[in-house]
Amino acid sequence: MPETNCGRVALITGGSGGIGRATAQMFTAHGFRVYELSRSGGSGGAVTHITADVTDEASLAAAFSHVYSLEGRIDVLVNNAGFGIGGAVEHTPLVDMKRQFDVNFFGLLAASKEALPYLRKTGGRIVNVSSVAAVLPVPFQTLYSASKAAINACTLALRNEVGPLGVSVCAVMPGDVKTGFTTARLMAPTPDGEYGSRIARSIATMERDEQNGMPPDLVARFIYRAATCARPRPFFVVGTKYRLFALMAKFLPASLINWLVGRIYG
Repeated sequence: MPETNCGRVALITGGSGGIGRATAQMFTAHGFRVYELSRSGGSGGAVTHITADVTDEASLAAAFSHVYSLEGRIDVLVNNAGFGIGGAVEHTPLVDMKRQFDVNFFGLLAASKEALPYLRKTGGRIVNVSSVAAVLPVPFQTLYSASKAAINACTLALRNEVGPLGVSVCAVMPGDVKTGFTTARLMAPTPDGEYGSRIARSIATMERDEQNGMPPDLVARFIYRAATCARPRPFFVVGTKYRLFALMAKFLPASLINWLVGRIYG
């Protein structure tokens, strides 16, 4: 157990399962006091559960205040809460589109907003969980991809806002991960029509890739590294092939990259 982490405190949103749970366990294994914030879940081992909803400002404020009253400090916020929507934009109800951003993006902003006064006191860090889909947007996961692209933009802008105040911000971008995220995906209605079988094929490809994806423990290691390294870069891409894909997206023409993604998922 690294001595430098003893007494340090981390809050993780969406920590009741998958990447969030693995991250909580990773931080406790390295000496952090860990609180996971989610709508469901429970305390276990060295991880303390607090019921909170990232779309509810009052519950977030109460959670952060409670942790600070117990610990007297907050050092790390991991913004992990999120879910996915699959299906065609044309068939996705607007209320579901807004819900996607309320949780994935505005929930991240709300948690960051609550955390910043505490993180300024410790020179702390915000780690946002993004996705390779932020730079390689996936058809029939348009809303999810857009929410993660928004997280990347927020990470860069907020990094410049709060860096001079002693708070660092970065994001971790996993590729496909084998978790319960697949079965929890909200599916828009997929009636037969102009899209033919493309939606079903695309979703089947996504689900196959996810169920053959990397373990959440690997992502947790990157999140821990992003949270504790001395000079975090803005983005950490998880997985060798995904780092290659992200590099290709940076240097190759957008039309070519989009064509390749369309061939795989379109």
